[in-house]
Amino acid sequence: MLFPLPLLDALRDSPGGVAFEHGSRTVSRGELLEMIRRLAGALADAGLGPGRGVAIRTAVSPEAFAAHMAAHALGCRVVGVRPGYPAAQLAHVLAMGVDALLVDRSSAVPEGPLPVLSLAELLARADDGRPLAVTARPDGVAALTFTSGSTGRPKGCAITYRALSEHWAWQPRVWGPVAAALAESFGRYLLFGTLASMVVMEFLAPCLLGGGTAVIPEDDGRPVFPYAIERHRITGSIITVPRLYQMLRLLKDDPVDVGSLRALMVSGSPLSPSRLAAAVERLGPVVYQGYGQTEAGNIAMLTPADIARGNVASVGRPHPGVEISVRDEADREVAAGETGEIHVRSPYLMSGYWGQPEESRDTLRDGRLRTRDLGYVDEDGFLYLVGRTRDVIMVNAVVVYAGPIERVLAAHSDVDEAYVAGAPDELTGEAVHAFVVPAAGRTPDRDALTALVRAELGDDSVPRTITVVSAVPVAASGKPDKRALLDQPGGRML
Repeated sequence: MLFPLPLLDALRDSPGGVAFEHGSRTVSRGELLEMIRRLAGALADAGLGPGRGVAIRTAVSPEAFAAHMAAHALGCRVVGVRPGYPAAQLAHVLAMGVDALLVDRSSAVPEGPLPVLSLAELLARADDGRPLAVTARPDGVAALTFTSGSTGRPKGCAITYRALSEHWAWQPRVWGPVAAALAESFGRYLLFGTLASMVVMEFLAPCLLGGGTAVIPEDDGRPVFPYAIERHRITGSIITVPRLYQMLRLLKDDPVDVGSLRALMVSGSPLSPSRLAAAVERLGPVVYQGYGQTEAGNIAMLTPADIARGNVASVGRPHPGVEISVRDEADREVAAGETGEIHVRSPYLMSGYWGQPEESRDTLRDGRLRTRDLGYVDEDGFLYLVGRTRDVIMVNAVVVYAGPIERVLAAHSDVDEAYVAGAPDELTGEAVHAFVVPAAGRTPDRDALTALVRAELGDDSVPRTITVVSAVPVAASGKPDKRALLDQPGGRML
């Protein structure tokens, strides 16, 4: 069944159920469906339809979700705009075949010729009673979801309507036991972050398709985790590794009641076995761990049952329909237990990077996605991660590339060379650490370097530390040894 028909049918089948709680108000499933219908008509009147691009830059709200689904019903290419893009990155994203920008009251409107649509004004239009019709086309691009690029510019992963029509999260007919259990546990699902996130939308789907309620908490000045769980009796959510660490620290000193939790999906960056075990000990058998990428969605999942059997080092087994192969440098599949690069084949992979054919060809090989992650699969089909083939750092579950940061730092007149590496960090999962060799007669200034990186690449790319070194150690390969940089005692931190 073509996406988003399964969701529309699910809403239509139980119109009296509550789809969203947003602060003190509720939105029924019937009201959400009516909102989608009205917005689809308004967007069509604005000239949007199959193959047209609409960028959506909003806060998380029932209306914003309805706008996404309305645009999908029309067959638009939905370009999700994350909050916090620097001006140059925002301009880059909005140049990806966007015909209109949809905003709410929370969104600053960038300067430029792009037509801007107000979500509130679209909803306030007179209703002409037009029925909701799905005009999406299977091979059309349904969404561009973004990851960082090796040049520092976001890469748009093109996901087709055909791919979403086969996606495990959006299609209850292909749910296996694990997905069905998640949907059942998401009866009161904590929704936060941004609807521009592939992960957020992917795990919101089982909640709404399974008859659950998505709860959007109001900001009361306290961390969402764990306080919103107690306040709203949340049964399920997703959480990044840094947020999980923060929640566990808070729970040590504050007896917050999180007993309503039935499923908590941890994703976004590596989680050590000891930390996973500690989370299960404190929260109970409700912790899942997911492994995925923007290009592929969720690939594998470790369940509470797997963890109970002592399997805390793996990221789980692949979803039904997802094939994992581990391959050597010659692209030959290796035997179980041998380490290589993880390749993924599934019906819901991206079709390519928007406007980047060479990068697409390098990443997609014979229908397989090169993840650039290293790992192995054991004889029972469990996947283990051991490293990365690419120079990236996971900061707050966001992929940050070292190369662009190095280039920005090295462009400063006080810097001769710059090298960036990542290291585990309790607050952000991993943190960026920079090492600079000063230009002759110069003294680098941390504030100036930090401001430069922030302006060019955004907050996630700002180094946690910047250390001045006289030279960079070289590995046997002849390349700079970044591990040695992280381990060396010398240098002067700015």
